[in-house]
Amino acid sequence: MSEIRFKFAPDKAWDAIHWMVIQRPNIDLHTLLKACYFADKEHLNKHGRPIFGASYRAMKFGPVPLEIYEMAKADPIWLADLGQDRYPWGIDGYRLSLLDNAEPLMESLSDSDKEEIAAALKKSMAMSFTQRTAATHGRDWQSARLGMMNYEDMIEESEEKTDLVAYLKEAAPVLRL
Repeated sequence: MSEIRFKFAPDKAWDAIHWMVIQRPNIDLHTLLKACYFADKEHLNKHGRPIFGASYRAMKFGPVPLEIYEMAKADPIWLADLGQDRYPWGIDGYRLSLLDNAEPLMESLSDSDKEEIAAALKKSMAMSFTQRTAATHGRDWQSARLGMMNYEDMIEESEEKTDLVAYLKEAAPVLRL
């Protein structure tokens, strides 16, 4: 059975992380990563596509978008893909902080992307670590296969789910997020 997999959008992740670090100085990784998960899942259910298209691993404390995690930790592997020399944020332990005053361009994000990211950050920040963890241990997390979550399991049950899943299984690898 084929799974729904998207081509990760590193430019969107860059802009979203940068924006979140500005909105919440010293944001912790758990808050940031769960905000990305909430945004991707909500956007998928409202608009038929995620924002980032990350690969999600079901970890002890909830879903982790692996590529976003690498980027948040300032892994240099993404710099070449993005044509950047360095990250505008840095990480100390599990907290991210701004390294310069550059504003995120946000050009890669659609209006609906921005709305969902803002709502997801607000939601994530309003929760405690324990609440965020509990809120992300739903059916999609529980259904992970070999630790990897499937976008099909993130789609809420509805009359359109079967058609959306069939469409995404075919189109997701070539969709431009």
